[in-house]
Amino acid sequence: MISAKSRNTPFGPKHKHLSNLLLLSFKNTHKMARSALDEMSESGAFLRTPSTFRNIISRDPEATFPAEAARYHLYVSYACPWASRCLAYLKIKGLDKAITFTSVKPIWERTKDSDEHMGWVFPTSDTEEPDAGPDPLNGAKSIRELYELASTNYSGKYTVPVLWDKKLKTILSNESEEIIRMFNTEFKDIAENATLDLYPPHLQAQISEVNDWIYDGINNGVYKCGFAKKQGPYNEAVEKLYDALDKCEEILSTQRYLCGNALTEADIRLFVTLIRFDEVYAVHFKCNKKLLREYPKLFNYTKDIFQIPGVSTTVKMEHIKKHYYGSHPSINPFGIVPLGPNIDYSLPHDRETLAECK
Repeated sequence: MISAKSRNTPFGPKHKHLSNLLLLSFKNTHKMARSALDEMSESGAFLRTPSTFRNIISRDPEATFPAEAARYHLYVSYACPWASRCLAYLKIKGLDKAITFTSVKPIWERTKDSDEHMGWVFPTSDTEEPDAGPDPLNGAKSIRELYELASTNYSGKYTVPVLWDKKLKTILSNESEEIIRMFNTEFKDIAENATLDLYPPHLQAQISEVNDWIYDGINNGVYKCGFAKKQGPYNEAVEKLYDALDKCEEILSTQRYLCGNALTEADIRLFVTLIRFDEVYAVHFKCNKKLLREYPKLFNYTKDIFQIPGVSTTVKMEHIKKHYYGSHPSINPFGIVPLGPNIDYSLPHDRETLAECK
């Protein structure tokens, strides 16, 4: 379970690095609609702010948010890695019949006529955008509208994932780390694959340690490279990124997964970044020092995770490429989408031989 300390404040242990400078930079703009592109320090470095909706689902039927089938709805973007790891959990755990989901359109659009904010919007029909659909619950035109329905005084980013409570008609959580752990543990009586534990007690300390350096260096690291506005912060982020990738390659040379020979939360969290690496981050975020395909172990590992039943359905590369290349005009002003490399992750990987040797 998530600790009380992490639940009660959006500034959990992982966010202690947020400096006063970042908070001051939002002093005059915190009431304005903004996106991740606005999260910059004066040094030109990208600094991600924490999520704000942090309610917890419990197996206790008397809880405010009990684990009930058909009560919750997950709003995602197939383009977003944070949302995609939640969707991967729905598939892997066999919760996709108990928890419905909807994907927004991949390219950011105006969310209101009253300001210039660009963000996630829903298509107007099921046929407007493949694999995306209108909001089936509230008729919202954008993810921003969901936040405003949940809180009239909300000020911050309008991010996905959004886990919506149909009964109380509010956002339960927009923190992907906590959502996937709730999916893992609190729906054991509902999940079709209930015996699969991606955060087992005996590995939790190791998983958390791995998550920390992968988040800092890789998951968030690619964004620190791509959104940097000065050379110094970019250089620092790139070096940390490739140090972390090299470390992953070394670990995966002797074991099938990051924490041994069993799939864990750490693998899903890393996968969603790796699957986007050569197609997007290498070009759009200038992470081109070395491609994923140049890491033999990491490349095969990515194919291994992709081929887990259900995971491939969460990877919509057209959405991924449309979003990144089409939603960041300060990085790609003409919105041109590269044609390649169109990697086939369904090819053989031979990763299972590592488990057999143990």
